[in-house]
Amino acid sequence: MARSLRYVPHLLVLAFVIWCAFALRGDLQQVSLAPLLRSWNLLALAAVLSLMNYVFRILRWRWYLARLGHPLPLPFAGLTFIAGFAYTLSPGKVGEMIRARYYLPLGIPLSSVAGAFFAERLLDVVAMAALAALLLADLPAYRNAVYVAAALVLVVLMLLSVLPWRTLRLKFESATRLPRLLRKVLIGVTSTLTATRPLLQPVPLAVGFALGLLAWGFEGLGLGVLSGASSTAHLAMVAAVGIYAVAVLVGALSFLPGGLGSTEAVMTTLLVAHGVSIGDAVFVTLACRIVTLWLAVVLGWVAVLSLRQRPLAPAVS
Repeated sequence: MARSLRYVPHLLVLAFVIWCAFALRGDLQQVSLAPLLRSWNLLALAAVLSLMNYVFRILRWRWYLARLGHPLPLPFAGLTFIAGFAYTLSPGKVGEMIRARYYLPLGIPLSSVAGAFFAERLLDVVAMAALAALLLADLPAYRNAVYVAAALVLVVLMLLSVLPWRTLRLKFESATRLPRLLRKVLIGVTSTLTATRPLLQPVPLAVGFALGLLAWGFEGLGLGVLSGASSTAHLAMVAAVGIYAVAVLVGALSFLPGGLGSTEAVMTTLLVAHGVSIGDAVFVTLACRIVTLWLAVVLGWVAVLSLRQRPLAPAVS
């Protein structure tokens, strides 16, 4: 029985690979190769913009681990970060925490990896919310709402930085009158924020947010580049970034693996609302998902296989 259990993790990974291949096949079947071949230059540029997203996020990830006392060589930090993309189709992308397995042998505790992961996810959501507000900037009647959204983002960042999360956690632990489920959730959130405190100071918070804006802004620009393949409407870059951010946020909130289905539906709908024909909107959406979601998954598995062939890198002193 014990020998059989050893193969369970390998079987789970195999099942996940099959699921990724099946989902990718479903997307590719909906895209005609002819438009892709005609727009290969736009597709290539959008892919480069996605790679820029990964570069900024790798730099942030490595910096986070260094601030937590675990500096790593840039190539190793980048490769392990990309390896997490192999599991980006997991609900909420929590499968990306698999990168912790590469750090544990180096003496980097799971709590540090979890703290860096939580800070990364949190600031990604805040950055995407800020970018989503750009969609309103394309509508003259709602341009003032952009300033309101910017103010709300600043308030959220300030609260994350100044609130005494440890004190709040202790208060929730002693608040026995609260409903049990709510109390448990509040304790969990405040405990995680307490552990992530070194990354929620003003400087790392501002730097992490700025890198998140740049990273996801580049991927949003990729959607704008791909919209150039449409013959029915010209999509402004500001609107493209806003559409991409809204679609990805909805996909994340749906908690579906990789936001599959929900992200595509929202992106296509918003493109049509901006004058793109339905046929072109579907093509642009699926092309965008190929150079963002599926490019990340493919690179993730390449990184996983590469890490299996090399010894773990020592931590930088």
